[in-house]
Amino acid sequence: MMGACLVLFVGAWAVVRLFSMPVAIGMCVVAMLIPPVAAMVANRRGPEDRWWDDPSGDPTSDEWWDELDGKKRRDPKDGP
Repeated sequence: MMGACLVLFVGAWAVVRLFSMPVAIGMCVVAMLIPPVAAMVANRRGPEDRWWDDPSGDPTSDEWWDELDGKKRRDPKDGP
């Protein structure tokens, strides 16, 4: 994707601008949109990837989140 971005940008200002300035600007706009799209595609997670369930490493925080998610029942003698 990044190679296409570079080809569009360099091609727009090296060749296409000699024939049509609006087309060259349009090519640059398309080239400008490719990097954010590439980042979104590269960082996409699959539907089976449950990264939010991974423990954080902090036992207190993990217990608190487990209690909020209903994974662990509170002991009634611990108080309200």
